Amino acid sequence: MIKKIKSKFKKEEHKRLLSNFISLAFLQGANYVLPLITFPYLVRVLGVEKFGLVMFAQSFIMFFNIFVDFGFNLSGVREVSIYRDNKDKLTEIFSSIMTIKFILIFISLIILTVIIFSFDKFKYDKTLYYLTFLIVIGQAMFPVWYFQGIERMQYITIVNITSKLLFTIAIFIFVHQQSDYLLVPVLNGLGFMIGGILSIYLLYTKFNEKFKLQKITKIIHYFKESSHFFLSRVAVSVYTSGNTFVLGLFTNNAIVGYYSIAEKLYIAYHSFFQPLVHTLYPYVARYKDIVKFRKIYFVIIFGNLFLLMIMYYLAPYLVYLIGGKIINESVNAFRQFLIVLIVVVPSILIGYPFLAALGYKWNANYSVIIGAFVHLIILIIFIVINNITISNIIWSILITEIVVLSIRYYPIIKYDLFNIRRKV
Repeated sequence: MIKKIKSKFKKEEHKRLLSNFISLAFLQGANYVLPLITFPYLVRVLGVEKFGLVMFAQSFIMFFNIFVDFGFNLSGVREVSIYRDNKDKLTEIFSSIMTIKFILIFISLIILTVIIFSFDKFKYDKTLYYLTFLIVIGQAMFPVWYFQGIERMQYITIVNITSKLLFTIAIFIFVHQQSDYLLVPVLNGLGFMIGGILSIYLLYTKFNEKFKLQKITKIIHYFKESSHFFLSRVAVSVYTSGNTFVLGLFTNNAIVGYYSIAEKLYIAYHSFFQPLVHTLYPYVARYKDIVKFRKIYFVIIFGNLFLLMIMYYLAPYLVYLIGGKIINESVNAFRQFLIVLIVVVPSILIGYPFLAALGYKWNANYSVIIGAFVHLIILIIFIVINNITISNIIWSILITEIVVLSIRYYPIIKYDLFNIRRKV
């Protein structure tokens, strides 16, 4: 009888795990595939230079997005998954995190305004930067971390995909010429904001979650709890969004455009692994099922190598699909990114869904901080010797990712974690 109950419970957990993975896969697909659909159109209509300017603005605003998120997309998932059966605690977590996010939005707007009016490069296109900031507001309103924590992602997947699909279609309807470039951040931002509003409405109606003002001590507590995750997110931004930003500062918008085409393909590829990461993180944190994780890990690693070899030969066609023509600079950049992905995929798989979930937060979080420090040094060297190029930027990313992977693998080798054949 007990065995039957355990078996039934295990099947239900597997079913929930699969359901959340599928929901996250569709959600992640909407976030990355839908923009890829508009990419070829925008490159053709706006031209490489104007397109590069829009991408530069997005990379700049992403720093504020990371600041406003403050690591809650990781720490929030953990907190909600632990207390998901405690309604009062869930309300405390939700209200505290949302309060912090909107305080950080206000601070971000002040900082953005100071930067815009202090530097001519930003002042000239100030409207573009303010409109792009709508994405930050929209993502702050979208509590993905809450739904991940309670493992009920299917509820918001349809809402998110529908809102983004509508505004993707709007790009084709309203953007027809180069002068329409300001509509791109407007439509993207509105897509995020409407998705966020609908997801909060879903929280209120489906889960009876209400926003309640919290004591300052509680807010400070959650702020401090997420600070380690925030530091790791800032570090990651140094060798993600920061690269486009550096290219924009020291080269020109056309080069940013070439790089962005290759980078979007790179991001789209490894984004397909993010649903698995976000699904496994609350599961491993809750059940410590190392055996299941290890099986999934090795299947993904070998599958990744096979796919990368295929994509290396398909690179010109993929660039043509995005850029509207075969751009040699973008093809070469994407092939370099494929080499980076050999290292990135195992690194993201063992980071938060495994090491952080098992209590090795230092290796998961500080690996990227150390990696970012290494990356920053390399970038400074290239700036000093006046050799900022697309190729050098990507090789510096590869070195950084090798450092991150090495630090993350250290506890696995030291404590023989993959050889533990039981739940711990």
